[in-house]
Amino acid sequence: MVHEVRGVVAKAKGQPVSIETVLVPDPGPGEALVRVQACGVCHTDLHYREGGINDEFPFLLGHEAAGTVEAVGEGVTEVAPGDYVILNWRAVCGQCRACLRGRPWYCFNTHNAGQKMTLADGTELSPALGIGAFAEKTLVAAGQCTKVDPQADPAAAGLLGCGVMAGIGAAINTGGVTRGDSVAVIGCGGVGDAAIAGARLAGAARIIAVDVDDRKLEWARGFGATHTVNSAETDPVEAIRELTGGFGADVVIEAVGRPETYEQAFYARDLAGTVVLVGVPTPEMRIELPLLEVFGRGGALKSSWYGDCLPSRDFPMLIDLYRQGRLDLDAFVTEKIGLDDVEAAFDKMHSGDVLRSVVIL
Repeated sequence: MVHEVRGVVAKAKGQPVSIETVLVPDPGPGEALVRVQACGVCHTDLHYREGGINDEFPFLLGHEAAGTVEAVGEGVTEVAPGDYVILNWRAVCGQCRACLRGRPWYCFNTHNAGQKMTLADGTELSPALGIGAFAEKTLVAAGQCTKVDPQADPAAAGLLGCGVMAGIGAAINTGGVTRGDSVAVIGCGGVGDAAIAGARLAGAARIIAVDVDDRKLEWARGFGATHTVNSAETDPVEAIRELTGGFGADVVIEAVGRPETYEQAFYARDLAGTVVLVGVPTPEMRIELPLLEVFGRGGALKSSWYGDCLPSRDFPMLIDLYRQGRLDLDAFVTEKIGLDDVEAAFDKMHSGDVLRSVVIL
């Protein structure tokens, strides 16, 4: 059986998205059919539309999603029809060298559904991050479904599928923030604010938010920032040092993905401190640092892949914290919209008017 659904498709580089009829096949071996309930509008979706990921157009956009499993294919045991799930884009294989060394969050062989969703004329679609959830139903690998508490609001829960998990994980999993640490976060969009929330969850004593927009800095305070720095008005490196006794922060999280902000992060950390890059750079970007400084400051320079998360471990835990009132996922949801409003949501993202627009299906 083939399911006809409405979906948001990017047909060509830089062109506005359109609503198209998408044909979704029944799940085959190892696959799951998911009825999408909500999906966040992430900057990665805009990267796809702009050709910043690859040129495998047309793309079925959307990937920060929660929904209900409708059907599963042969051999699927992880989930069953009726399960409420968050979708993830790292279905671990269990067999690669990272998995076999007990580090599945670094899985080098993550996988997606084998069958293709198509347009009505048979044109194969490339689903964003192997998910394609700006649609009423989508087909994924069963390992991309993580079962969580069904009482969690899908608009909030789905955000763990990408940006919020990336930020929280950058602080807790990659950065190793712990009780009493000082933390600076450069860039206070959705991922940066999630890193702030993660630092607060981990017990950081001082959390310094850095951005050029006072409105975003005010949002950052709501997620747990104890201090804010407008880097359009103040040297952020000097400000972070001043707020940390002249030493620099124990952990600095760069959530912008630009050479100049990465350099700020490098010099704003304490000796033996950690820099975490979670902002996504573009291919042409380069950075130059004195090698003696890299050596002399010690510590660690890390990149955070998806918050170094293991969805089966982290999603249920974070949903439990949300249900307990200890993690305010609702605060990330700026507006709830329909499928027809995705293009307008991209415009709001550009202007910095939203943390997350969330499509409700």
